[in-house]
Amino acid sequence: MSTTVESLSERSAAEVNEEIRALWLRSGGILSVEQREEYQRLVLEWASAPQRENAA
Repeated sequence: MSTTVESLSERSAAEVNEEIRALWLRSGGILSVEQREEYQRLVLEWASAPQRENAA
């Protein structure tokens, strides 16, 4: 698994957040070393992803 964030702005923050939530659900709340690395990569991607504003 690559530890670099490849394309930071291709997905929205909501899309990345969905993947983060799925990772936590798959792990049962306890991340392995590999899952922790994936989580860190996803958080970096989420932080730099475009934020969508709610119209409501």
